[in-house]
Amino acid sequence: MTDSTDLGPEDRKIVTLARSARARNGVPEGAAVRDETGRTYVAGTVALDSLKLSALRTAVAMAVASGAQSLEAAAVVSGADALEEADIAAVRDLGGSGTPVFLAAADGTVRATVEAG
Repeated sequence: MTDSTDLGPEDRKIVTLARSARARNGVPEGAAVRDETGRTYVAGTVALDSLKLSALRTAVAMAVASGAQSLEAAAVVSGADALEEADIAAVRDLGGSGTPVFLAAADGTVRATVEAG
């Protein structure tokens, strides 16, 4: 486990944004991504009868819809022990194989860091 203070300030920011999305919306997951210009996109889990998206896939979709060309990093706050392959694939599709994805607990402790490759 890694304390979020061990991350750089921009990476800490997306972990904090993901935490706030999860808490504010009362959803199982919160996520945030940072694009190549430094803009951030924040989302929670989408669970409608007709549409189900993880928080990370929603954040990536928001970035794409806003014109992002690439991602620098992504963060997910979740009770899950691991990231879903479909989430990692979404980050890889936009950010490339080396894009870091941080998986953090509700308290912001980063439990895992994986590259989207």
